[in-house]
Amino acid sequence: MKTHRILEFISDLDGCRTVEEVAHSLEKLLEEFGFDFYGVLKQPKPDENPMQLVLIGRWPERWPQTYIAKKYVLIDPTIRFLGLAQRAFRWRDTLTAFRLDPHRPRMERMMMEAVRNGLEDGYMFPVHGRNGLIGNVSLGGRAVDLSPVELSVLDAAARRVFWRLMEITGKARDLETADKVETKLTRREMEVLNYLAEGLTSHQISKVLKISNHTVDWYMNGIQDKLNAKNRQHVVALAFRQGLIT
Repeated sequence: MKTHRILEFISDLDGCRTVEEVAHSLEKLLEEFGFDFYGVLKQPKPDENPMQLVLIGRWPERWPQTYIAKKYVLIDPTIRFLGLAQRAFRWRDTLTAFRLDPHRPRMERMMMEAVRNGLEDGYMFPVHGRNGLIGNVSLGGRAVDLSPVELSVLDAAARRVFWRLMEITGKARDLETADKVETKLTRREMEVLNYLAEGLTSHQISKVLKISNHTVDWYMNGIQDKLNAKNRQHVVALAFRQGLIT
C-alpha cells in the first residue's frame, strides 16, 4: 500500500545523515508514485531567483535555464498561489485562481512550455514556520492522480523532508526560534493592508473606508516603511510571509 510506504519513508528519514542520502531516499519513493521530477526549495523573496534556493531537486534538462531566462518566477501561477495556500495543491488547478489576472495569457504560455519540457502536471506542498511560508516541495512530470489520503500523507512527508534537510545543514534551529518581525501595525493599517492584499486600489480602499485617497496613500507609505518593503507588491508578499494576512 502506497500510504504505508510513505510512512516508512518518513520514519527512515531520521537515518539519513547527508543531503545526498535524503535525495536518494526521496527519489526512490517518487519513482514508486510515477513522479519524474521534484524540487525542495526555501521560500524565495519576490526579487530572488528560486532556482538559487533549491535544497535538492531534479528537473528537465533545459527547463531551469528557460524558466530563468523568461523570468517566469514573476508570473508562475504555482508560485503565486503558494503565497495563499495553506495546504497541498495541484499545479493545473492554480490557473483557475487567476482567471481574471492580466497576466493569465502569459501564465498559460508558461504552463504549455512546461508541458513541452516534460512537466505535464504536478503538486506543490507548502511548508510553514513561525513566520509564515518558509519553503515548499514540488513534485511533477507525468500527470499522477493522488487520492486525498495519499496527498495528505505525502504532505507530511514533504514537510519532514524539508525539515530534515534543515537539520542536516544546521539551519533548523534558526527557523524554529525566529521571532516575528515587530511591525506594530495599527488597526487602520491592518484594514488597509487586507484590502490591498485583496487587490483593491487606493481609490477603491478610500471609498470602502470613507477616507481620502491621500490618507490611504499615507497609510500605505507607513506600512511599507514598517515592513521595509520596496513597493506595494512587496508589502503583500512580506505580509503573507510574516503571517499578518492569510
